[in-house]
Amino acid sequence: MSTPPGRLPSTPELPIVHGSGNVFLDLGFEPEEAANLQLRSRLAIELDRYIEAEGITQTEAAERFGVSQPRVSDLVRGKLDRFTIDALVTMLARVGRQVEVHVMQTPVSRSAA
Repeated sequence: MSTPPGRLPSTPELPIVHGSGNVFLDLGFEPEEAANLQLRSRLAIELDRYIEAEGITQTEAAERFGVSQPRVSDLVRGKLDRFTIDALVTMLARVGRQVEVHVMQTPVSRSAA
């Protein structure tokens, strides 16, 4: 199989490792925390996209989201640790965005007790 254009081939010195689909899990976070971080990042990305699509300032976004401008600054700077899922969902709801959650079963590794 040939290497796609623009991609490096896998070698013993530089093996290609396929990700799990959750960068936080791939970075070594525990599965529960990785799932939480992934969801918070997706919600934050949607809020950032809203700001960009509307062409509004952080102050205007803060008014629409019902938070302070420094909170919006934290959001656009990716400071996810300062936001709960609940806070992000509330901010999205305030600008007419509905959040849907899909739950899927994934393989779970169980450690011996």
